[in-house]
Amino acid sequence: MGLRALIGLRLLATAMTTSVVSAETVWLADLNLSPVVQPWGRPQKNSCAARKPEDAAPLKIRGKVFARGVGTVAESILVVSLEGGAKTFSAQVGLDDAKRGSARSSVEFFVIGDGRMLWRSGVMRTGTEAKPCEVNVVGVRQLMLKVGDAEDGNNDDFADWADARFETTGAKTFRTSGEPVPAPVAPYILTPPPPASPRINGPGVFGVRPGSPFLYAIPATGERPLAYQAKGLPTGLRLDPKTGRISGVLSAKGEFIVTLRATNARGSAEKRFRIVCGDTLALTPPMGWNSWNCFAQTVSAEKIKAAADAMVSTGLADHGWSYVNIDDYWQNHLPTDEKTLQDLVRPFRDERGVIASNVRFPDMKGLADYIHARGLKAGLYSSPGPTTCGKCAGSWLHEEQDARTFAEWGFDFLKYDWCSYSSVVEGKVPTPSGVPVRKGSKDDAYASHPFKVMGGYLRAQKRDIVFSLCQYGNNDVWKWGAAVGGSSWRTTGDVNDSWRSVREIGFTQDKAAPYAKPGSWTDTDMLILGWIGWGRMRPTSLSADEQYAHVSLWCMLSSPLLIGCDMTKLDAFTLNLLANDEVLAVNQDELGRQATCALRIEEVEGKVADVRIYAKDLADGGRAVAFFNLGVEPVKLAFKEFGKLKLSGRQVARDLWRQRDVATPDTAKDALPLLLPGHGVLLYKFAAAK
Repeated sequence: MGLRALIGLRLLATAMTTSVVSAETVWLADLNLSPVVQPWGRPQKNSCAARKPEDAAPLKIRGKVFARGVGTVAESILVVSLEGGAKTFSAQVGLDDAKRGSARSSVEFFVIGDGRMLWRSGVMRTGTEAKPCEVNVVGVRQLMLKVGDAEDGNNDDFADWADARFETTGAKTFRTSGEPVPAPVAPYILTPPPPASPRINGPGVFGVRPGSPFLYAIPATGERPLAYQAKGLPTGLRLDPKTGRISGVLSAKGEFIVTLRATNARGSAEKRFRIVCGDTLALTPPMGWNSWNCFAQTVSAEKIKAAADAMVSTGLADHGWSYVNIDDYWQNHLPTDEKTLQDLVRPFRDERGVIASNVRFPDMKGLADYIHARGLKAGLYSSPGPTTCGKCAGSWLHEEQDARTFAEWGFDFLKYDWCSYSSVVEGKVPTPSGVPVRKGSKDDAYASHPFKVMGGYLRAQKRDIVFSLCQYGNNDVWKWGAAVGGSSWRTTGDVNDSWRSVREIGFTQDKAAPYAKPGSWTDTDMLILGWIGWGRMRPTSLSADEQYAHVSLWCMLSSPLLIGCDMTKLDAFTLNLLANDEVLAVNQDELGRQATCALRIEEVEGKVADVRIYAKDLADGGRAVAFFNLGVEPVKLAFKEFGKLKLSGRQVARDLWRQRDVATPDTAKDALPLLLPGHGVLLYKFAAAK
């Protein structure tokens, strides 16, 4: 063989050697897991999720232990940039045995490549065997690994990607990132300004008990001055024609139909108004403001007065907003090292056992009177435990006395927060006989007992006090909340200003819908708009589209609407969110239905989508429908599935945010064009065409 031929063979061998590269395994647990987005804690490498380091344990799914993998908590998302460098992704997935005691646990695993669904596990529940996942990812650039909570609203779903690994065509280093977010959108105003002519807003019904003080300020917009009339007012009530405030006392049960009228130089407006004197309050969800999300432990009487003044001066009261509620920290506080709370460290009660307000609230009755003088309602906060969440005085063993005190001060609303009552049911504080505790209780009596006690004492007062139960949805509170006197009940933990929080709270409420009705409302916590910060003020982190979705969903759910921001810093965009009367009317509809998810769309033009369509019946025969896009990218739809929304015949579709009719589709043959922004909404009302 010649020299040239020998060199050629060697070059060929070299070329073959460099082009054939052995496959490499890249383990998911060896990647950077810090970008993983999950409800709490951090993802664990080769260990199950754990709230405390000492709780960490090997990955175990129905008794089988796995040496490698990632332990996370639903809902969680990790994006891996493969850039075409992987052949397969494989794993064994399931719920970790660490939470075998939680019968509610359920999850679903998803593998999404470049926006297309490559694999999904289906719903997996506690005690199910690990399910094998084997996915071809050749050519995939971005791979999303997602664990959903299967809509159970439970954020203690311990989910494992066991033995999770990529097979590649060579040694690779894959970059990771968290949940994608939509492109930034500047705030944009949809709500048209109200006309100069009068318009009467607010609910069409109001509940009061016999013998209780009556206060209702007619909410009306229009050029000032306005003159008010109320035709058909029952004996015992009177109207101030200049302020529009109806006050007095009704002595007996009954239902009264009143015609409200507002007049100015531009014209007049009328509205039918039903007064129901009976046993039920809050016939529509309460609307107002709460101090917690903006002021937290820095709250004071002066800040509460400023909020009440702003409720009137900004015109929000003219749209039906009426409650001004003090959350925690109006009481005295336990000894603390925190400098900002030193002035609150005083005895919890006086020599008679009456609860003491702290130095920042020198005159509670005077403060309630100040709020009432502006035509508004005053709200307060306490806990059934020895202390509140903020370590201030609670109502434990003083429930009757506190209910009487709150009524004598003149408060109209009580938020009752579980907080330290856990120490009671766990036997950590001396407990009188007859008080149910967790151990030994045959049912959930320990959970409902403290609310039943306070609810009874509130009803015994000669003042109407709306009772808001706050125990975060434990023990299926929606099933018994009304029976213990609750006007509303929280079903989740605290909301925060993230899309994840709004999504996880707002879109998991169908379970409570059958129990919601006038006087009994599902409470999805406060609105997280405007300037917030829990004592350190800053603008909300929610985007403009997310805020529209947030308000729309809370209105569809018939949740109490409690503004959480600094009322003295309301900008035009936030006012536009809070002053749209057609949107608020969905919340205040007197039929009192809670919307449920009528339809989910998970794929549009071959791409993964997450569109959820909520619907609710309205008292006038119409139907409110909200089209939510939970995904990042805008979604364009030609919507035809009207039957699933219980719509038939020709319908007038009205865009409630823009307050204009947009289409009149024949539901049998027409399509309704929709363009849904990422993390956004279209809120429509459908009514049969005449």
